[in-house]
Amino acid sequence: MSERIESTITIINKLGLHARAAAKLVNVASKHACDIEIGLPERMVNAKSIMSVMLLAASQGTELTLWVQGEGAQQAHTDVCNIINNRFDEDE
Repeated sequence: MSERIESTITIINKLGLHARAAAKLVNVASKHACDIEIGLPERMVNAKSIMSVMLLAASQGTELTLWVQGEGAQQAHTDVCNIINNRFDEDE
């Protein structure tokens, strides 16, 4: 089993993880073969599932845990963190 990368990331965009932002996150995550989960430690969801990500209802300031495991995990982790830290490429 490959090593799991685990980190905490904060949703910083004003509208939080709304529909368009969730779709962008899922799009980025789905480009990678590895397993990617995001959420709260007691409620992790598949980052490649739009419904699961939307159900997190993460508002601005929410700290989420990110788990990435498998082939290409480091690049996947970087890509997911970048889309979140870039406010999902949206103007505010």
